[in-house]
Amino acid sequence: MLQISLAQPADIPVIQDIAFTAWKPTYGHILSEEQSRFMLDWMYSSETLHQTMEGHTVFLLAKEENIAMGFAAFEPKEGGIVKLHKIYFLPISQGRGYGRQLLDEVSKQAVQAGGRYLELNVNRSNSARQFYEKLGFEMVREEDNYIGNGYWMNDYVMRKNLL
Repeated sequence: MLQISLAQPADIPVIQDIAFTAWKPTYGHILSEEQSRFMLDWMYSSETLHQTMEGHTVFLLAKEENIAMGFAAFEPKEGGIVKLHKIYFLPISQGRGYGRQLLDEVSKQAVQAGGRYLELNVNRSNSARQFYEKLGFEMVREEDNYIGNGYWMNDYVMRKNLL
């Protein structure tokens, strides 16, 4: 059984380790090595994670027998939308139903925060889209977001009704 708890700033090295370990299997066939390095440095620096945690973003840490396996980060937005910014698991823990369990907890907390919809972005070449569709998410639009250094995030925006 997965234990899910609120992540603290002291958990930042664990979050970074999970992100860096999960990144290549997830995006290695989609993004160049240079873009991957740029994005990891941009999103997962200690400074960025500290600032994000101090804001309105909630980080949850998922553990199995006290070993961190994954994390999620989400933030309430306007209009009843809760934005799922990140959800990653170590490759060794994938396929165990942990993603569903963590998303269920995010959904529960999103509703408690007044959310009506859970929304996320997924790279248009990422097979995770099918995972999200199985969990009730629907594509609502495509987005191309410039992130700097000549790089773009080409995503589907997916949404799930929480009520």
